[in-house]
Amino acid sequence: MYGVVTQATIHDFEQAKKILNEQGIPRLSQAPGFVSGHWVLVDENRGRGMLIFESEEAAQAGAEMVRANAPGGPAITVDSIDVGEVVGHA
Repeated sequence: MYGVVTQATIHDFEQAKKILNEQGIPRLSQAPGFVSGHWVLVDENRGRGMLIFESEEAAQAGAEMVRANAPGGPAITVDSIDVGEVVGHA
């Protein structure tokens, strides 16, 4: 399995949460090889996401989907997107 880790700056939490739940999650959950996704509010201005995919190819495609169509408009800025192998999980 491979993960896509995102870091974001949140400008409007309520709007960002709405867009994530109404647009981002439904779109990502239909991506080929998608296993699961988790999003965390670190503090009032920062968030992290972890998307898990079945393969490196699927994770790279998922990362490109986020890069090309970053959800959130003015409510959120995606600061970074990284792809890596999942080396442990519970």
